[in-house]
Amino acid sequence: MPAKRLLLATLLLTASARAEKMSWLENDRIKLGVDLDLGGAITFLASTKDGVNVINNYDLGRQVQLSFFSGPVPFEANGQKPAEHWRHIGWNPIQTGDDFKNASRILAHENDGKRIHLSCVPLQWPLNNVPGECTFDSWLELDGAVVKARARLTNKRSDTTQYPARLQELPAVYANAAFPRVVSYTGAAPFSGEAFSVMPKSQTKHPWTFWTGTEGWAALLDDKDYGLGLVTPGRVHFTGGFAGKPGPNDTHGNNTGYLAGQGQEILDHNIGYEFRYELVLGTVQEIRERAATHRTPGAPAWIFSANRQGWHYQNARDTGWPVKDHLQVLLEQDDPQLISPLTFWQAGEAAVLVIEAAFHTRQKQGVVMLQPHGAKSYAPETAVAFSLVADGEFHRHVIPLSSSPAYQGAMVRLRIDPVGQGEAGAWMKVRSIRLMAPQE
Repeated sequence: MPAKRLLLATLLLTASARAEKMSWLENDRIKLGVDLDLGGAITFLASTKDGVNVINNYDLGRQVQLSFFSGPVPFEANGQKPAEHWRHIGWNPIQTGDDFKNASRILAHENDGKRIHLSCVPLQWPLNNVPGECTFDSWLELDGAVVKARARLTNKRSDTTQYPARLQELPAVYANAAFPRVVSYTGAAPFSGEAFSVMPKSQTKHPWTFWTGTEGWAALLDDKDYGLGLVTPGRVHFTGGFAGKPGPNDTHGNNTGYLAGQGQEILDHNIGYEFRYELVLGTVQEIRERAATHRTPGAPAWIFSANRQGWHYQNARDTGWPVKDHLQVLLEQDDPQLISPLTFWQAGEAAVLVIEAAFHTRQKQGVVMLQPHGAKSYAPETAVAFSLVADGEFHRHVIPLSSSPAYQGAMVRLRIDPVGQGEAGAWMKVRSIRLMAPQE
């Protein structure tokens, strides 16, 4: 066989073998591909009109993939230490593989033409071929120009320490250089038709910034307001940016835009943690309309019957996973704090806070603080004290937030300081936390 024909045959065989390691879903709007050699990460998403892949695949840290963080920081395993520039990463299994070009291993894959299910053993990003003591599962299906996704982390760590909450990538999304505009709606009147904003560029060497996207979406767009949107039902915290220079729609190019939904979560050694997200390939208007379908009426409410609902702690810890009926928070350190996820509500729609909780402590008073929309932290002037019923039984603690003159306008986060000083053996069991109108 002539050399040119032999080379062509080899290339065709290689391409065919590679195609067999992809799993596909397609409808009349979009085509989705996941790579079974890379932990089932999303490596391909294109409009059926042009077939051009918008997902960036420069290295194994790109794609659309699951990525989780916990302690210790730095994380070491099998005698390996991370490089100095990765010491801050800590425990970080990711879906695709690691920084040494090792790929994660698929455990299961099903595709019935309508839905893909994948399970993999991820690798620790900063270490060389070190599997995470966990598994990742993903369920993917198409709905028009939307990829609907459910994801699960199942931990089986030998280190049983409850490490502090870390920000999670829910998920990590990388698009090509043709989509350099990072946009979201960050205003105080979500779903009212106000204009979206282009996110300011980072003022540091690190290209990513953080923001509260009060409509629950962010996007990477071209100059015609078309591109890849990330919708995060129930979450409004984002990070993202653009690294490099705008350029062609090259899936293997180094220049890239990045988005991630954010949640500050405690990932216990044995946790089963789930979240949902959606990818929308379309115009910014289509992305916003999809986000609006997930709008939840009324003020936020959190019921702790099965999980932490995105809450975390400072100077405190709870009794761990699994969560059943309530959280039990140990109040043995000074200034313990329960901190809500970033969210959004109008003060005028939620004049009271109702905490269904039991307290075991000699102290008699707690404090609630609020973070107004646009503020970087909690405003001391919003603080409202409340009396504890500390007999160890569950009671409804009704706190009149409207008694604070500063409790006005849009709010994004809640903090509860149940006691001031740490106390050996003190605890709080909390079933629910609800923002409510007075008549509810």
